[in-house]
Amino acid sequence: MQFSVKHLAVLSLPALSAIVILLLIVACSPGPTAQPSIPGIATSTPTPANSPVAPTPTDSWSALLQRTPFPYTTPLPAPTRTILDGTFTKLDPRDAPHVPCRRCPDYAPEGGIWKLHLDNGVFRIFHKDTGWRSIASFTVSGNRLMLFNDPYCTDVVGTYTWKLEERALTLQVIEDECAIRLRAMNLTSLPWLSCQPPNAEAAVTDHWFKPPGCQ
Repeated sequence: MQFSVKHLAVLSLPALSAIVILLLIVACSPGPTAQPSIPGIATSTPTPANSPVAPTPTDSWSALLQRTPFPYTTPLPAPTRTILDGTFTKLDPRDAPHVPCRRCPDYAPEGGIWKLHLDNGVFRIFHKDTGWRSIASFTVSGNRLMLFNDPYCTDVVGTYTWKLEERALTLQVIEDECAIRLRAMNLTSLPWLSCQPPNAEAAVTDHWFKPPGCQ
């Protein structure tokens, strides 16, 4: 809106006041906020409330329980229950903070809670703090446990002896070169404590000692 001096001269005082107020309102009204533009970087937009979020350790463990191994070099064993079937945990006492890395050694022993799940020929292992996990096939024959079809060492068969006493699973390696022998080091460093209730009453009442990581 533009006015010349000639136009203003013929306006009354109330009209001039109204025009001044209108100009002030227009000048002070906020315009659209410009987003800073950086070459090569797309302007960010608000994230919807229902957008996907990074998986939590619980989500990662649940997802791992839904997966099955791939028969890289050996057929999958028949889904038969074994004497070792169940969930076990161990608490590694190392208190050194985990150092993030792009390609950490697989099966590298880390402080914190580890979970081991043996179920109908499927071996699953999970580190709660880092989210590292793996899956493989296993068979049990007498006191021998054999691991194979592990994606971190597809052509390696690991052989162990096992002992299950007082609800603790102890493994001893016979031969396992998976992940420059780190798998054997990890699996045998500490006993694995059972997450299964000790008896039917404990299962019903839920009153029993649960090892760390079983909750």
